[in-house]
Amino acid sequence: MARSTLTRDQIVRTAVELLDSDGLEGLNMRSLGQRLNSAATAVYWHVKNKDDLVTLAGDLVWDEIRLPDLDTVDWRTAATAMAGDLYAMFGRHPWLVQAFATHLFHGEGKARHDDHNLAVYEAGGFTGPAADRAAAAVFTYVLGNASSAAATTALTRRIERDGRDAGEVFAATMKEAAEVAGRFPRLRSRIDALTADDYAEGPDDTFAFGLDALLDGMAARLPADRPAIRPSTRPADEN
Repeated sequence: MARSTLTRDQIVRTAVELLDSDGLEGLNMRSLGQRLNSAATAVYWHVKNKDDLVTLAGDLVWDEIRLPDLDTVDWRTAATAMAGDLYAMFGRHPWLVQAFATHLFHGEGKARHDDHNLAVYEAGGFTGPAADRAAAAVFTYVLGNASSAAATTALTRRIERDGRDAGEVFAATMKEAAEVAGRFPRLRSRIDALTADDYAEGPDDTFAFGLDALLDGMAARLPADRPAIRPSTRPADEN
C-alpha cells in the first residue's frame, strides 16, 4: 500500500489486530507493514514510533465501552455496566493491561469514557474529589482483576515461542501447586471440592462479587438525604 493511500486510522486499527494476536512483544513496524501490504517506512509518515502507535491503539479500544444513558438508568446500574464493559474490553485486548505499566494513555476515546464515568458517580451523589476517588477505585479493581488473564496470555505466547506446549506446562505447574497447597487444610478442602466448571467460572464470579461489594461500600458512604443529580454528559464545547 502506497504512503499516499495509507491512513493513520488504517494503521492504528491494524496495530490493534496485531497486538491482539501477537501482544506487545509482537508489534513492530516491519510486521505492521506486512499486514498493511506496505513498506515499514511508510508507517512513519503517520506515527512517530512504536510507543506512539501503542498509545493510539490503546485509545481506540476505549470506544468499545458503552456509555449508559443516565436519564434512563440509576448510577449503580450504570457503574456496574461500565465496569463490566471495561473488564470485557481488557479481556479482548490483554496487551492493554500490560501496557499500563509502561505507557501513559490519553486521547479522545479514553477522555470520553472517563468524563462519562465521572458523571455516573456524580449522579450517585459523589462530588468533586469523592467522584474522582470512586471512579479510580472501580477502575483499579477492574484492572487488577484483568491482570491475571493478561499475564496468562503473555505467558502462553512466551512458552509457545520456546517451542513448548502451553497446556502441558500449565497442567504440570497446576499439579505442583496443588501438591503444595494440599499441605494446608483450608486449601486442601477447596481443591478436593473443585470441579472443572467451578474453575472455569471462578474468575467471572469473583469479579462480579467483588464489584458488588465495592459499590455497596461506596453507596454506604453516601448521605441518605443526598439530592438527585443529573450532570451533563455532553462535551464542554457542545453545552
